[in-house]
Amino acid sequence: MTTNILLTGSSRGIGAAIADSFDRPDVRLVGHGTKTGIPADFTDPDAPRSLWERALEALDGRIDVLVNNAGIFEASALDQPHDDWVADWERTMQVNLTASAQLCRLAVRHWQENGAKGRIVNIASRAAYRGDSPAHWHYAASKAGMVAMTKTIARGYSGEGILAFAICPGFTMTGMADDYLESRGGAQLLADIPLGRVADTSEIATIARFCALEAPESMTGAVIDANGASFVR
Repeated sequence: MTTNILLTGSSRGIGAAIADSFDRPDVRLVGHGTKTGIPADFTDPDAPRSLWERALEALDGRIDVLVNNAGIFEASALDQPHDDWVADWERTMQVNLTASAQLCRLAVRHWQENGAKGRIVNIASRAAYRGDSPAHWHYAASKAGMVAMTKTIARGYSGEGILAFAICPGFTMTGMADDYLESRGGAQLLADIPLGRVADTSEIATIARFCALEAPESMTGAVIDANGASFVR
């Protein structure tokens, strides 16, 4: 049977690589993004539900796998005006965590109401465990929340055939990572990665495809690191 997948943040970087990895005859994919797929601005609290409903319609009323990849990585200086710092925090939480939580809830309810099995794959970050720079409190916290949410879903609904996985990449060669590497001195930052390089988007996509289509059920709740041994738990 064909597997129907909704993938957020599919326009570029890791999301585009994940979309490419699902280019196979037994998968129907609906993407979300500014360049490809269904547009939805996750700073709008109503956007995730609208995206879900449009994706469900495009996939003939059935979604089997949700991959939450959409996210932002924006610096927020600690010494800026207080209200601006709070606004940055709330924007990142809304896009990175709250939108993903809404889609996870809609997915779980969809499967429960239809007596169906399903899988959720959440793209988190090494920052969930290691933390991030002083300008990225909000980013690290949002990704830690995503990991905790994934574990909670796995513990709560695996008995119903609803599985959840999280992937925690370290630096990955996307546009966001390129800018960050340059701002951090590049070579010095790479020296902190025993592998000697950042991950390629195709590597993260391989893990995401495995979790979405092939991972055994007993793996539910797993958090998979992909950071070149820069943070080993």
